[in-house]
Amino acid sequence: MSPICAIRSDNGTLSDQSMTAGQSAAWAHAMTQNLLITAMIALLSTARRIRRAAGRRVAVVLESKTGTIRRVRWARVCRASMALALCVLFAPESTTHTNARPNIVVILVDDMGWSDIGPYGGEIPTPHLDALAAGGVRFTQFYVTPRCSPSRASLLTGLYSHQAGMGHLDTVIREGSAGTTGRLNDRSVTIPEALREAGYFTAMAGKWHLGQQNGSPPWQRGFDRVLNIRAGGIYFPKQNPRGGGALLERGREPLYLDGTPLARDSPLLGPDWYATFLWSDFALRFVDEARRAEKPFFLYVPHNAPHFPLMAPQELIAKHRGRYRAGWDRLREARYRRQIEMGLIQARWPLSPREAESPPWESLSDEQKDRFDHLMAVYAAMVEAIDTSVGTLVEGLRARGALDNTLILFLSDNGGNAETGPEGRFDGDPPGGPDSNLYLGMNWASLTTTPFRRFKHFAHEGGIASPLIAHWPRGIPHDRRQTLEHQPGHLIDLMPTILDVTGAVYPREFRGRTPRPLEGVSLRPAWSGRLLERARPLFWEHEGNRAVRSGRWKLVSKYPGEWELYDLDADRVERHDLAAQHPEVVARLAAAWEAWAKRASVDRWTGPRHTNWGGPISP
Repeated sequence: MSPICAIRSDNGTLSDQSMTAGQSAAWAHAMTQNLLITAMIALLSTARRIRRAAGRRVAVVLESKTGTIRRVRWARVCRASMALALCVLFAPESTTHTNARPNIVVILVDDMGWSDIGPYGGEIPTPHLDALAAGGVRFTQFYVTPRCSPSRASLLTGLYSHQAGMGHLDTVIREGSAGTTGRLNDRSVTIPEALREAGYFTAMAGKWHLGQQNGSPPWQRGFDRVLNIRAGGIYFPKQNPRGGGALLERGREPLYLDGTPLARDSPLLGPDWYATFLWSDFALRFVDEARRAEKPFFLYVPHNAPHFPLMAPQELIAKHRGRYRAGWDRLREARYRRQIEMGLIQARWPLSPREAESPPWESLSDEQKDRFDHLMAVYAAMVEAIDTSVGTLVEGLRARGALDNTLILFLSDNGGNAETGPEGRFDGDPPGGPDSNLYLGMNWASLTTTPFRRFKHFAHEGGIASPLIAHWPRGIPHDRRQTLEHQPGHLIDLMPTILDVTGAVYPREFRGRTPRPLEGVSLRPAWSGRLLERARPLFWEHEGNRAVRSGRWKLVSKYPGEWELYDLDADRVERHDLAAQHPEVVARLAAAWEAWAKRASVDRWTGPRHTNWGGPISP
């Protein structure tokens, strides 16, 4: 029950009104100050009267528990009491609230591989993410889905993506399907919907890609404030990527501020913005609104970088030019060695071989090497820009006194993107500018997923392994900071984790419907050094590519191939297929996958087969 205060109106009458949590905290702090001031005045007055009456200095006799007797001057007792009172009197209000609910920040990046950032062995400078990892916990076996929209759906709902209606991208709708509807369905509840019911201020800034055009925009799924792009592809105010088509049209779309279309040259966005920096700038504006409302906040920052078309400020690209002339072979080996030294992977796991379609670096001409160096420099610039944006957000939280009690989660939506194959794409001038059209391609994608095999689209480790950094100064024990957590986690675990730390409740009924039950578990025990309470295997499906993980065993297939079986304790790089040696394990896990697919509304894939880099193969 909220405290009641008497408010005097303009006509002089008094009325009782309930106070908000922030108002009651301020009221309690003020009352404490008043009581302390009164006590200090009384103490001084008493001291003067005693001294006048005694006509000399007065001592107080103190006896300790051990029987030791000390004589302490009364004036010294007064001075000590006053000093203690002053410390309490002028202490900031926030220090009186040690049990405040934490703020939550989820930072999601787009198409970034497992090994790109410094905390996971990458050579790209990421000092701000390095600092988060040093003060938090890194998960070495965290999983996402093989594709963008499904991962975002799973993250926000705590369900497998098909259960939320997003079995594919939001442009793919299957008539009569419950699992491929192109939008978040009505039997899912999002994190902001649950937290808003619990009194949180909820906001997002970034890429949505969950069916805005199909009746599922972010401002109708629990967010109080939103700056978003519908589906990605926008980096600069004026874009004209060479080749046109869907990318050209997407680059001309507006941004949306709380559902209102906002022209890309709107003064509200500022001049010459770059989207990666824009998201954090608006995120901090929303944080300020939450503070004014005296509410804890949930902030979702889904970047569209480093997804194609690869674009970055030219000065950032220039910093990385020449660094990648060492080539993908040497750089993969260097990342692999660092990962072993950092304890991210085991030395007995060999580096996966170069993809069969990728040429040795030394077989390229100087002109080809320069082209590929430039291509990777643009990508590296995008990753560095993400790190800078994260730093802006973290330092903004620190300056506002909010960082200590904010849980920050940083992750990617799928593995590295090999689309367009070994050559990648390198069109437009200047490369990486608003008129260019660059794709990273398979050769460099194999670097981003070091040491694993396969990429985005697929359920092998290279397509579904993601970094996950958890940083929460008040909530993660000191002895667990800068540690590695090797227990597997999944996107379905993030909503249970956030509900756990905030005390919010998953609803039994929402908007007249019964939501599907959550699929995951809270990760909170893991960063405290305890075991997770996971009773069921983890599952995947995308475009017919399937996987199930149960303990050490992983069953996986690339459509339309047969099941492969790997012992991930001994072989996380998936080099040695054990299906023939353990048919009973294959049968058990295959049956579990079939049962899951049925209850999770997974549609049988009827589309084309795909190349090793994810491109469709024509019949």
